[in-house]
Amino acid sequence: MASLGASKTNGTANSTTPSLPVKIREMHNHHMDSTVWNDFKFRPDDVIIATYAKAGTTWMQQIVSQLVHSGDESVAPQVLSPWVDLRIIPRDALFEQLEAQTHRRFMKTHLPIDAMVWRPEVKYIFCARDGRDTMWSLHNHLFVATDTFYQLINDTPGRVGPPLARPSDDPRDMFVQLLDGDMNPETAWPFWSHIRGWWEVRDQPNLLLVHFNDLKADLNGEMRRIAEFLEMPEMRTEDWDAAVEHCTFDWMKAHAELTAPQQSDIAFKEGAHSFIHKGTNGRWKNILSEDDNRRYLERARQELGEECARWLEKGRLQRA
Repeated sequence: MASLGASKTNGTANSTTPSLPVKIREMHNHHMDSTVWNDFKFRPDDVIIATYAKAGTTWMQQIVSQLVHSGDESVAPQVLSPWVDLRIIPRDALFEQLEAQTHRRFMKTHLPIDAMVWRPEVKYIFCARDGRDTMWSLHNHLFVATDTFYQLINDTPGRVGPPLARPSDDPRDMFVQLLDGDMNPETAWPFWSHIRGWWEVRDQPNLLLVHFNDLKADLNGEMRRIAEFLEMPEMRTEDWDAAVEHCTFDWMKAHAELTAPQQSDIAFKEGAHSFIHKGTNGRWKNILSEDDNRRYLERARQELGEECARWLEKGRLQRA
């Protein structure tokens, strides 16, 4: 387990200085190779965007991109902001690409905290989403992926563990994986410990926790909170308004060729527009039973504790 820090309530830490998180293991699967970070040359102003899959990653990359580039609508964050631990990216080419960047760099990881390299001078943003919404979005992502996507993930040399498997056509089956155990290695990686690990180091001064629900409820306010955390220079009003507009889901969907990951046209059945899917929550509400939801909330409290479970369900703004 990564080192834990002081308790924080409503964003205010007590006087105890939190110890730094420590990487204690490597993580390898069909998607990830955590060893890439061991050789990575950080810059003091780097921004690391960390999430579990389908919990607002692309949205956060777009937000940080717009903050860094002052609302420039032509910027393609997925070109600038690679998934560093995605194992199919050639390491030398990845490092060369990032070393050549002269703007403030922002990168993506899906690693749990105890497999991630921590630098106190670097800014980390962890974005999370209710586990039910995450499962529904992850199911769609994997279900609409093409055979080419699965070949690329599974057949690239160096895979550790079982291959990635296409899910059934029923998203509830993926939810049951989460409810009755944790995610199968043929699907993803452990969910509960992922959320718990990042939550437990929330007192780190260079870590900001952001929730998908809060971005939907108050995009402008959350972007200002993120900009303040990143110590971004003040934007002109017209540039700020443009940046917020470019981070709305409607704008991102309409400009999916900029906001979706590279190679989406061959990886997903309807290309980039299917990667930027709905951006909505609660698609499980007409499918899951009262007992399903009761058991999910009980499991969340058991795995995460009352405070974290409440945050994961509702977010910061609606947690009470």
